[in-house]
Amino acid sequence: MNALVTGSTSGIGLGIAQRLAAKGCNIMLNGFGSEEQIDAAKASVAAHGVRVGYHPADLSKPDQIEALIKATQAELGQIDVLVNNAGIQHVAPIESFDPAKWDAVIAINLSAAFHTTRLVLPGMQQRNWGRIINIASAHGLVASANKSAYVAAKHGIVGLTKVTALENAKTGVTCNAVCPGWVLTPLVQAQVDARAQREGVPVEQAKVGLLSEKQPSHEFVTPEQLGGLVVFLCSEDAKEVRGAAWNMDGGWVAQ
Repeated sequence: MNALVTGSTSGIGLGIAQRLAAKGCNIMLNGFGSEEQIDAAKASVAAHGVRVGYHPADLSKPDQIEALIKATQAELGQIDVLVNNAGIQHVAPIESFDPAKWDAVIAINLSAAFHTTRLVLPGMQQRNWGRIINIASAHGLVASANKSAYVAAKHGIVGLTKVTALENAKTGVTCNAVCPGWVLTPLVQAQVDARAQREGVPVEQAKVGLLSEKQPSHEFVTPEQLGGLVVFLCSEDAKEVRGAAWNMDGGWVAQ
């Protein structure tokens, strides 16, 4: 089995890639980072005895997404599993939200998933088997102030997931969304650091403050836990899980 995981050189994407590799899935990694970081990510996945590739496609550019799909097929073969994970964030009130930042967030967090999906679906439909898993967010189900583009994109991903699932409901191709709460990724660490600086408190205190606002468990979700859910959604036991938006969020949206 072969999987393409976008945004997988660190954080959630790498955790998912590692869990899929542990089940024997060959992996195409994608994302940014230094040469050393990318080599380390590839090595951590290859340690499971699978084939690993890497492609640096900028997912804000449809032509590079097409190149990523073609490179994955050339290096690994057919794409059985697509995990749309790549994402960026920008925080500002709507009236002062930089339009260029809006366009970038929508392009990478939402439009990229449309482009990868439209390109892998024909092969999956022909083989009558495939798994498309979109990493959305708790912000795909509820909103937070100052995150208009991110919330709009993640709500859009949940909608795209449902449409994809419905269009393929009578086939062996499923599509589902995973909606994490706070995960201690580099993206979230940057928000924690900014909070600590803004409030003049230690980083650990800033972490607790962040979690206590949204996540009743007061524990971060881990990339490994999210990877475990993705592995389940790829299994035959999840064949009739279709169009779900599965939150793993420490109780965030239960409030």
